[in-house]
Amino acid sequence: MTPSASDASSTSSATQPWLAALWRRCITLFPLKLVGNTVATLGFFPLYFWIMKNAGQAWVLPLTPVDRLIAFWPALLPVYLSLWGYIALPVLLAKDKRELLGFSFGCAAMTALALLVFWFMPTAIPNFAVEAAPGTSLQFLKMVDSAGNAFPSLHVSFSVFACVMLARQLRDVGAPVWLRIVNVAWAAGIVYSTMAVRQHVLIDVLGGLALGVALGVGTRQRGPVLAPAQQARPA
Repeated sequence: MTPSASDASSTSSATQPWLAALWRRCITLFPLKLVGNTVATLGFFPLYFWIMKNAGQAWVLPLTPVDRLIAFWPALLPVYLSLWGYIALPVLLAKDKRELLGFSFGCAAMTALALLVFWFMPTAIPNFAVEAAPGTSLQFLKMVDSAGNAFPSLHVSFSVFACVMLARQLRDVGAPVWLRIVNVAWAAGIVYSTMAVRQHVLIDVLGGLALGVALGVGTRQRGPVLAPAQQARPA
């Protein structure tokens, strides 16, 4: 007897409960996630650029031997810009309001701490001689996001914080190892790209790394973790 489509679907769901668990997380509070993430992202930029324009004289960060070893690689610009999609994933996969608020609090705290540093201790990266063809995305990035607001790198701290949260979420649903590796590789690619497209240097990358890890650990939820089968079970 040929198995029906419903039988095949049930078998697939039973053998891969993490997929069902991820789907349930995605649809939970989806309108709130969509509106909240959009408002937070759009609200960040005016304040960021206002501080960049009005802060005092910036201290130019020194280059390290590591910075001199990393070649300029404009092809990594899409990886650099992918942060704005990557950071939306922990929001999308939040299982409830508590987890959603925890991630939101972490992002808000990182932003507030970094903006205070930008205001009271403004820094900038050296003026790299970067050739960007007119009309390209790289030229636009260099025009809009200038060398200021360097330390700590919020690009790095956001990607590291999102990586920590996603690692926790993927572990909770019992996701396979390859997916967890993809998560870490994506975050590492974003971090590397900040130096490869000459938007940051090692010192502010390390500052962003420390900030992201600190908030990732600080916002860890305490409590029992449900097994993947329990998370996938309908209410």
